[in-house]
Amino acid sequence: MNTRHKAFIIDADEMRRAIARISHEIVERNRGIQEVVLIGIRRRGVPIAERIREHIRGFESAEVPLGILDITLYRDDLQRVAQQPVVRTTEIPFDMDDKIVVLVDDVLFTGRTVRAALDALIDYGRPRAIQLAVLVDRGHRELPIRADFVGKNVPTSRREVVHVHLQETDGEDGVHIDEMDRDVTVE
Repeated sequence: MNTRHKAFIIDADEMRRAIARISHEIVERNRGIQEVVLIGIRRRGVPIAERIREHIRGFESAEVPLGILDITLYRDDLQRVAQQPVVRTTEIPFDMDDKIVVLVDDVLFTGRTVRAALDALIDYGRPRAIQLAVLVDRGHRELPIRADFVGKNVPTSRREVVHVHLQETDGEDGVHIDEMDRDVTVE
């Protein structure tokens, strides 16, 4: 897929503020963190979940359990993505039963990643509730899924691609939009 840089939409300071706000909203909505666990969706959902955890630790002086979820085998487009998909580990070192799980990802688009994550989570336990936190909600849902906590809503066209860059994975923080070349079709 060929893309052209279009616009920066979130810089490092805006990202820090968005993650801090999401962290406060999680605590407020759940009246504390006693029953809350965070689970980051591999790849960029994990460092965002770790940052949320750090913010909560800073103002609540308490530790929120953190898990890591790999959804590779739960994807509905697995055959299209790769002949030999790379499956990474899921690490959920706590009991999720009757907990409030906050599932964390970088971008909410069609909802298919979240659907796969929900299927995967249910294989690991029966949470009381599952909430969704995302850094960017770009619209274009194909499934009836919405985020409970959003860093920034960014209206996009289907020809645009949202790229989240994190210090932990990319060496810098920021979000930008690229536009796909016109000769590329979107499925």
